[in-house]
Amino acid sequence: MTITQLSTFVLVARLGSVGAAARALDVSESAVSQTLTALRVHFGDPLIRRTGGGGMRLTPAGARLLPVASRMAALSADAEAAVRAARGAPDELRVVATSTLAEFVLPSLMEAFARRSGPRTETSFGVAADGGIRVLVENRLADVALGPYLGDDGRGDLVSEPLFRTHLVVVTGAGSPRPPGPPARWSWLVDSSGTDPDADSGRLLRRLGVTEGNVWVFPNQTATLAAAAEGAGVAPAPAHLVSPRVRRDELRLLETPATPADATWHVTVLRPGHRSPATDAFLHFLHTPAATRIMRAPGAGVPPSRFRPPVHVTLWDA
Repeated sequence: MTITQLSTFVLVARLGSVGAAARALDVSESAVSQTLTALRVHFGDPLIRRTGGGGMRLTPAGARLLPVASRMAALSADAEAAVRAARGAPDELRVVATSTLAEFVLPSLMEAFARRSGPRTETSFGVAADGGIRVLVENRLADVALGPYLGDDGRGDLVSEPLFRTHLVVVTGAGSPRPPGPPARWSWLVDSSGTDPDADSGRLLRRLGVTEGNVWVFPNQTATLAAAAEGAGVAPAPAHLVSPRVRRDELRLLETPATPADATWHVTVLRPGHRSPATDAFLHFLHTPAATRIMRAPGAGVPPSRFRPPVHVTLWDA
């Protein structure tokens, strides 16, 4: 039994599927399945069973193992941080964000913070769906999360505070006519956040009654906006990120009964006393005028596929 196996089990149990855990770890589903199989063999129990509706449920042994495995994963993270500090190694900072922030904002934020912190901090960053962010931070697989408000977890372990306020709008090509009929019948172009019921775009589609048959998913927000500009459909997006393209007459705004909608980006970390000096330094940086300027007018960014993942795990340890 290894810490890696326990951490993987925790992710599968908390996120509800092998696929979601694989995306969080940035590994293949087969790698997660094999790691979970090794743990099952060790304990002589399935730990997690599939249900008829495609979900998963813990066995009695799995339910007892989960809180213990969570504590062991957290203690492992504390142990690694303690050894790094004793060796004089740089602090580690792992930041995870929702797709739009990761695509447009996070690269510029991390670059600016790295210039300030210098060699004292090793940084990595990546993308997660709204539903997976809490699990990554709770289980010490990420230090900072940028995205939705995660609220009170019931134990006071997480601190989630507002960071930047914007509006969610809907855009289409500047020369495209308004789509006929109600918004529920329009062709909606979204990135992965549009399939996440907890994300701003997912909630917007739900409020407008848009069904799966009218949704087209693209690799990232840039691709959705390019398709919208070509007249392929309409796309939800943060207002301040699309305003330059609206001014250049590439896109135009469409009014809907649910937009413009308030949208707030939040930063989530563990409570004081349970986070690293690098995390505190990054939190301080996020509230500086320089960070606010970046969030208001970020650079071009890079596609999420080019990010280093926020979690670096070897699944083949003994």
